[in-house]
Amino acid sequence: MTRVLITGANGAFGALVARAALKAGLKLAASMRDPDGRNASAATPLRALGAIVVDIDLTDDDSVARGTDAAIAALGGLDVLVNIAGVGTHGLSEGYTPAQFTRLFDLNVVGVQRMMRAVLPTMRAQQAGLVINVSSLLGRLSLPFYGPYSATKFALESLSDTYRVELSQFGVDVVLVEPGGFKTSWIEALIKPEDGHRLSDYGAFADAPSQTLIQVEAMLESKPEQDPNKVSDAILALIDAPAGARRQRTVVDFVGMAEPVGMMNDLLAQATVGVYQAFGSDGLLTLKT
Repeated sequence: MTRVLITGANGAFGALVARAALKAGLKLAASMRDPDGRNASAATPLRALGAIVVDIDLTDDDSVARGTDAAIAALGGLDVLVNIAGVGTHGLSEGYTPAQFTRLFDLNVVGVQRMMRAVLPTMRAQQAGLVINVSSLLGRLSLPFYGPYSATKFALESLSDTYRVELSQFGVDVVLVEPGGFKTSWIEALIKPEDGHRLSDYGAFADAPSQTLIQVEAMLESKPEQDPNKVSDAILALIDAPAGARRQRTVVDFVGMAEPVGMMNDLLAQATVGVYQAFGSDGLLTLKT
């Protein structure tokens, strides 16, 4: 039975992926902060479905180490890590303080690094494993009012690409899932700029982000094909796929962004092969199985 650890199981995508994994018969450790306190309402139903729930705060080194060790012990090993936890932003970039940027990168990027460092010794020792990092289409292109969030996802994309080649000869696969926008509670949790005084200089344009967000929510409401369960389906498909056969990037979007971003991804893959061939290191692009 495939053993899976996911982060952010209390969030919109995390809860959906957790339920889908359990329904598929996977052995699951679902992590979140404070599962017996503020997130008990998310933890309790997952436990009832058979998940092992562990307490992990991605911004705390010790919490990550303790929670990951507990998950691996309870699962009897680990085959897959799915990094889902993260937070989004919406607003004019100048209004975000350096402290806000620091907190955002600590969760969305450094948190992933903490988790990978925690699980990789196990995966390298067994010469097999899969890491799925949930990024965003905003990690491939930039749109107004999502600047800080987009910056974290661009960083995650680069980090994942680097890990993919550094771990390929140890049988550990690293892939990315790139969702578009979905009508979920993620929108409700978006972080807004704290420096309102700075944004007063923008005049009427300071209202543009909130007006745009209303339009985005209305658009998503009118697009039933933009179903967040399709993100879960994509993640489960990657887990089921044979080692060495997985796409490096999987786009999940049904409202018009998939094709242009897919073209970008294909061009990047071609360019990467060319550069690695020029340096005689293209063997690192093939997973050792």
